[in-house]
Amino acid sequence: MTKLKLGLIADDRPVRVTIELPAALHRDLAAYASLLGQESGRPPAEPARLIAPMLEKFIATDRGFSKAKRSSVA
Repeated sequence: MTKLKLGLIADDRPVRVTIELPAALHRDLAAYASLLGQESGRPPAEPARLIAPMLEKFIATDRGFSKAKRSSVA
């Protein structure tokens, strides 16, 4: 089984943001949602629900951003 970076999708109160995605990216999100559903034993999430957790994961693991954020707080 593939080990995906993204875990369970939190059921949190969202803020609405409207974006346009390239069709290929949407297909990849749908495929990722399907794999995530298989891995977790749950039905696949809507592809749009993956965007926020993926962005959170990206920001949390971006060392340059973390360093800049720490230095701007100090």
